[in-house]
Amino acid sequence: MKRFGTMSVLLAAAALAACSGDSLGPAAAPRAPARESGAAAGQYLVTFKGQIPADFAQRVAALGGTVLYQHAGVGFAAVSGLNDGTAAQLGAGGGIADVALDAEVQADIGPSVEADASDVIESQTNPATAARYNFQWNMRLIHANQAWAAGKLGSPNVTVAILDTGIDYGVNDLNGLVDLSRSTSFIPADNALTATYFPTLNPVIDYHGHGTNVASQVSSKAVALSGVTSRTTLIGVKVLSRTGGGPLSAILAGIAWAADHGANVANMSLGGGFSKAGNGRFVSLINKTFNYAKQKGMLIVVAAGNDAADLDHNGNMLVTYCDQPHVICVSSVGPVLSTGNGDISSYYTNFGRSAITVAAPGGNAGNTLSAWPWGLDSVSWVWAYCSRARLAGLTSSGAPILTACSAGNRITGYIGTSQATPHVAGLAALLMAEYGTDAVQTRQRIMSSAVDLGEPGTDPYFGRGRIDVARALGL
Repeated sequence: MKRFGTMSVLLAAAALAACSGDSLGPAAAPRAPARESGAAAGQYLVTFKGQIPADFAQRVAALGGTVLYQHAGVGFAAVSGLNDGTAAQLGAGGGIADVALDAEVQADIGPSVEADASDVIESQTNPATAARYNFQWNMRLIHANQAWAAGKLGSPNVTVAILDTGIDYGVNDLNGLVDLSRSTSFIPADNALTATYFPTLNPVIDYHGHGTNVASQVSSKAVALSGVTSRTTLIGVKVLSRTGGGPLSAILAGIAWAADHGANVANMSLGGGFSKAGNGRFVSLINKTFNYAKQKGMLIVVAAGNDAADLDHNGNMLVTYCDQPHVICVSSVGPVLSTGNGDISSYYTNFGRSAITVAAPGGNAGNTLSAWPWGLDSVSWVWAYCSRARLAGLTSSGAPILTACSAGNRITGYIGTSQATPHVAGLAALLMAEYGTDAVQTRQRIMSSAVDLGEPGTDPYFGRGRIDVARALGL
């Protein structure tokens, strides 16, 4: 089996200046600054003893609060505008089991870098001819190119929900693949920013960039870079803010939304975790939400996380969301030299014999510079278009500060289990297009077709092995 560890990572890439007419800019004068946090002060999670009381919204309003969203099937609501005193009053009302401060979740997002992609080629029917396909060691490693050559491109009748920072649905590789009628945002601060400065954009627009990179690994029109599929329908479910964080309630609401709106697969490149001690209410609610999604027939693919931690010996920590049964928990592999083995366990990836289901390409880093297609570098990046709405920050008056990505000709490379996860979601979509949308059978096909890289079935880094698209499809 292969291992690689590093204490120093050189993050270098070729970043060439170019121009493009496909640009994005703010459409309004500066107003009051948007709130920075994904979970606003005074935001609470409410759970119920049974059905949500018919007068629940009125009760909250009477205490000066607002119901942000609620879900009867799971049995919870998120409310804002309360304080400890009014929250206690709400909790004393009939039918309410608990009122607790919403937990803030910060996604485990790896480093990133940018490069140029001014030249584009329309290649949805032949993803291997994408303009920057030579950058994509990741797609070749899992033999996705063999599936494309056999005409296995996915189906628009299969839907993958991307629970993340949003999606820039207008970039060349994603334009037309995202179903905006089923996309939504559970981040009020980002929604306010969009309404003020970008009123013509869908609220799912990505101010961070992570979600756009993740979505593109699942499905891409292969103008600049290919995805595992080129025809799968995506829906964006924004559960993380422009800063990469968000409330737990938004993530739970996002899972339920995806399940209720026809997603066959949900990709959760979120990572993170918290202590089980004193957080039993959250553990229970997470369990209920995942069980609800399972009952709806939705397969959930989750990132193992980037802490180089043993998930089988994590004490009293709940690892969100690999601890959930029936999910696919994904670890990361990647090469450390441009001509090297791609099946080296990534230096950052979490691991665990019972926790990891399969491994997939998420990128790696070493201490030696190597000649990659994008230039001398020590990092095997996973590339996609940069969100044109990616922000560098806000001015003192709250106006958005756009980056060079707004020109529409930039690509971004990330590394992390966040990038490994959507390769598995893309494979799930391909299998569903071929064999039907049964989540249990799809999960089993992914596991049984994985390439064993270590001790058969017991390796703590790879689970059942690294995914292989061609092998899973019987090619």
